[in-house]
Amino acid sequence: MIRLKMGSWFAAFLGTLFVCAGSAYAADISGTVTTTLTIMDNSKLVGDVTCTVSGAPCLDIVASNLTLDLNGFSVTGLGDAQTGCAGSNSPGAEHGIRILNQTGGTIRGPGVVQRFRAHGILINGSTGNTITGVTTSTNCEAGILVAGGSNVLENNISIANGNLTLPCGGI
Repeated sequence: MIRLKMGSWFAAFLGTLFVCAGSAYAADISGTVTTTLTIMDNSKLVGDVTCTVSGAPCLDIVASNLTLDLNGFSVTGLGDAQTGCAGSNSPGAEHGIRILNQTGGTIRGPGVVQRFRAHGILINGSTGNTITGVTTSTNCEAGILVAGGSNVLENNISIANGNLTLPCGGI
């Protein structure tokens, strides 16, 4: 009789564990983003993202110790398909993904961050963050810019970022 109760309890425990493991991400992101999307919990892309936000970041990571999984999808801004820019000047804060004053976060690819009129990914005043397996392409300024702090960047690819005025380009 005791074995049956223990077996039932164990089966219920495993069932709960599998349900919880399937919901590890707080937000599934896809489609068109029209205002800055504030990310405060683990999140993942479940489809391509088209960002129509002007003059501000598309995805803004505002909490420490979280993961943004690009999950093989792309985040695309308003920049020109050839240069990533728009005319002769680019809106300074129009980044694809921004991490500002946070620690221990992860942006995980594969995935593409492209055509932003500022930086594809900006890490500013932050430390202990990891960006891995991300491709940045055709962003008007840097593909990935790290301003201060000690962070880990590995296995990323940067293609055709930068412009004649701000030739910072890659990573």
